[in-house]
Amino acid sequence: MMAATGFSADALIFAVTNENPAAATMPGLPPEVMRVDYTSGVDGLSDWALLSPPEKGDTRVVFLHGHGSKGDQIFTKADLREKWLKQFRAAGLGIVSANLRGNAWMSPAAANDLHNLLNWLRKKHKAKRFLFFSGSMGGTANLIYATLYPDDCTVVAALGAATDLGAYYGWGMKHEPGIQRQIAEAIAKSYGGTPEQKADLYRKHSPLFNADRLTMPLYLAHGEKDALMPVEQMRALAAKLSGRSGVAFAEIKGGNHDSPCFYGPAIEWLLQNALK
Repeated sequence: MMAATGFSADALIFAVTNENPAAATMPGLPPEVMRVDYTSGVDGLSDWALLSPPEKGDTRVVFLHGHGSKGDQIFTKADLREKWLKQFRAAGLGIVSANLRGNAWMSPAAANDLHNLLNWLRKKHKAKRFLFFSGSMGGTANLIYATLYPDDCTVVAALGAATDLGAYYGWGMKHEPGIQRQIAEAIAKSYGGTPEQKADLYRKHSPLFNADRLTMPLYLAHGEKDALMPVEQMRALAAKLSGRSGVAFAEIKGGNHDSPCFYGPAIEWLLQNALK
């Protein structure tokens, strides 16, 4: 039996090694936040996630961090903590923030790890609904994961995201050494090769080429002047999804890479769908 990521059923087994208050090892985090340490079933890698329980019910926001950050970003980055976390908590929603191999760009191994983590949450903590809300690399990861495991995603919001890593790699490598090229190189490292070397894998992980699998309510937002993630990629995905019920796309005139992350309607859309 093969999973959506191409691993055998045996590789889907991972082990949670610790579940303790995060503040014990990560000072400054709220006392209700738990740190879950686990071992991946793919390759034995040790990794972790932070969990904040819902006030009531079975709904959790899945937050995936940006490139260069870690799984504590939503709890430690002041603007995200103030703009996003406060609103999620005020709505009574739980939080799942996974480290997911660092700058992995939802590689097959990262997708496998997240799928196992969500299944563990279902079994251990009775979770049922997962609302994916992330930006930049995290937003890209949301879209990739949603094409691989659509049944795990109640709703998905992707802000300032890439929609085809193969094309993004080529675009990034055309730049002088800097963040765009660093991202392209990180993608190739996580995927075990370039798009030319791993064409089938990149296509499988492309939301643009697998848009028919994005059947859940979907919110897309992008800054018109984004210099890190070209808006043309998001426009292409939005065009493919045009006319489909439950899909919203906002292009922020003059906006940069960070603009979608602080665009009010995105949070409003998530909360409206969370409460349905």
